Amino acid sequence: MEELFYMLLLLPKQYTVLLHNSPPVPQMCVVTRNLSLLTFSFSQEKSSRLSAALLGEDCEISPEQLYELLQYAALGKRHNAAQPSWCHVYHQSRLAGVVVIVLHEMSQLHFYKFYLQFKHLRKVFQHRFTLPPPSANFLTSLCGEGANPNPQGTAQGLISTGVECVPESSGLQCDPIIRKYGREKRGLTSYTLTSEELKKNDYPMRDSPGCKGYMYTECDLQRTDSSPLFGLDCEMCLTARGNEVTRVSLVDAEGQCLLNELVKPESVIVNYCTRYSGVTRKMLLPVKTRLPDIQTRLKKILPHDAVLMIHPSVIDTSLLFARNEGRRFKLKFLAKAVLGKEIQCQQRLGHDPAEDARAALELAQFFIKKGPAKVAELNLEMLLAAERQTEVSPNKSVMQPQQCGVQKQLNDPPHLSKPCFLACLQGMGQKPLLLGRQELDSSGLCRSDLSTSNKQILQRALEDVPLSTFSIIQFSLDPEYVASHRLAGFCEKVRNKLTDMLTIYAGPFEEDFCLKSVKKEFGRCGPIRSLTVVTETYQPYVCIQYSVLEAAQLAVESLNGAEVAGSCIKVQRPITAATLDSDVLIRELELDIENEGVIYVAGIKKSLTETDLQEEFSLLKDLETLFLPKDLQSGKHSTCCFLKFQKSRSAADALEAINGWAVRGSTLRSRHALASGHLWRWIWQMNHSSEKQRGNSLSEKMAPLSDSEQDVKKKVKKLDHHIKKLYRSLQDNTLCIVLFPGMNSVHGSQSGLGLMGIKDDGGSSAC
Repeated sequence: MEELFYMLLLLPKQYTVLLHNSPPVPQMCVVTRNLSLLTFSFSQEKSSRLSAALLGEDCEISPEQLYELLQYAALGKRHNAAQPSWCHVYHQSRLAGVVVIVLHEMSQLHFYKFYLQFKHLRKVFQHRFTLPPPSANFLTSLCGEGANPNPQGTAQGLISTGVECVPESSGLQCDPIIRKYGREKRGLTSYTLTSEELKKNDYPMRDSPGCKGYMYTECDLQRTDSSPLFGLDCEMCLTARGNEVTRVSLVDAEGQCLLNELVKPESVIVNYCTRYSGVTRKMLLPVKTRLPDIQTRLKKILPHDAVLMIHPSVIDTSLLFARNEGRRFKLKFLAKAVLGKEIQCQQRLGHDPAEDARAALELAQFFIKKGPAKVAELNLEMLLAAERQTEVSPNKSVMQPQQCGVQKQLNDPPHLSKPCFLACLQGMGQKPLLLGRQELDSSGLCRSDLSTSNKQILQRALEDVPLSTFSIIQFSLDPEYVASHRLAGFCEKVRNKLTDMLTIYAGPFEEDFCLKSVKKEFGRCGPIRSLTVVTETYQPYVCIQYSVLEAAQLAVESLNGAEVAGSCIKVQRPITAATLDSDVLIRELELDIENEGVIYVAGIKKSLTETDLQEEFSLLKDLETLFLPKDLQSGKHSTCCFLKFQKSRSAADALEAINGWAVRGSTLRSRHALASGHLWRWIWQMNHSSEKQRGNSLSEKMAPLSDSEQDVKKKVKKLDHHIKKLYRSLQDNTLCIVLFPGMNSVHGSQSGLGLMGIKDDGGSSAC
């Protein structure tokens, strides 16, 4: 039953009603006086911003989620893209461009192996996330299937989107919207229904047959394009007299709900139409409000003469978004395809009239602001066809909230393709840029050209990136070094270094020392993975391996020289080739922009919940997020947590306050964070990826760096410098994403890494 209609009213002293779907509707009411002009204006000083909660378990991002971000950043809501589910881009329309830098054949492992060499990357991009090992075609997973821009940036010709693609030169003359309104943008009065259209679509008209009992608005003054807009929605039921109103909602131009009331019909209800209206018998039982009461209330909200049902000026959104052969788009589809909003969700009983009225209002605002040509470019017929095809698929999964018509579900089966948004950019006259050693052929598969050097790619990028709103720039490391047969040894070296960084030796102790006391004291620094007694020495020592870097460092800082179990002890890391630069690495991790404003807190009892901790730390100024790590196998939370503050100064103040703080019988210890984000998860995975002996460091097996490895370090530094140079050349307000895709080989898989931020006028990423 499509008896719902959606109105928009425009008026200073004269106004227009907008409806969606147009069955003749019995008595109703509506609207208005001099309200502000309908336009959305933004301060010129506002710039784009990026926010994301990427701590611990939440830091792993799928290719579909990454595609979701890139599509929204490139197209925005006006071209059917929805905000990504895992992060938020503020003021997307103000983005100067999107630049994706892909470092092929490199993984998260490489980033931390050469952490000190990637000086620029770790100091600029605050937001980082883990990527799963790459698929066979990484570029297609980024942009969607059918991506085929020319590798030299010319990107000419037709590109398939998986839906439909129209070359720039073809025009849209056959589109019903263009045929009806033309291509030029017009004012809102151009879209009101004529007398002939009102009559043809069965709108109640003054003195027309069958309109007895309707109330006339007496509004015969001239409407103007600057008249403000209002939205009205009613829900209907079936009574002995026909359709009657059971609910009325009124919203203003800002989307604020001015009225949302249940109405009891005069006649006996024979069908509540609950499936559509959401109104039930139980809801209407206590209601005594009748339609005249609503009219009286509207008189108080609106001018004394603003009572209606017959009104001379109407915009109908189902007719505004014209289709061939007199067919009409449903409001639910238009809201999703045009606005990127889900309304009339199946999980909710019936429709929300205020939500529907607001959707109709925003649709009219979009059409008037963008004009017929931009609306026609959305290609709504093809989006509807694609949506219906998805609905009949036997493997279809549930559509996520706020996804647009062109966007597939995040959890689609692999064989369902993601449309390539690069084609949409081409249709808008924008040329996507793809530079590097890999390009996409017409089938979407990668071809490689190893003759192009990183330096040549950089020079071309510096010239062409400013000319494109969306660019993918690809660099590569030494192909021989990253060959798959060397991955196993490479992993082992990184794992060994990590093990040594997590390990401390403490002692000497007396022969009969209490091991339980030692474990308790060192456990206050953080979760212990293993503890063994070293007996090869003259006096016993203890080897402790922690689960997090902060715990090992806190033990070195706070317990070296302290008295533990009756002995004055020394605490230090094992002296190996891998740990010689550990002090430098720790210092750089503290300065890492990802850890800015984040502190580590240890000594938390396992009986405390996250809610308990939120309550305990609620007095700390500017506390933004609390992350309580959990064991990824058992699901049990750890004895430490991370606190993220909005300001670095607040984090420093919290450090002073928390050290020595007693929480339910436990004394807390804290320090600056070293591995609060995705690195925490990666360390856990590295710790559990081998079955080597606990408490045993294998770093003694590490061979000295070969000449080729020393050479690779230099190449990494040069690669970091290339990225720095390219980043500095970008315009302010450019979204920049650096991707280490990850690796697959016979020796195993390695996760990838993403770094992202929006460049501000200071040359760093604004987060």
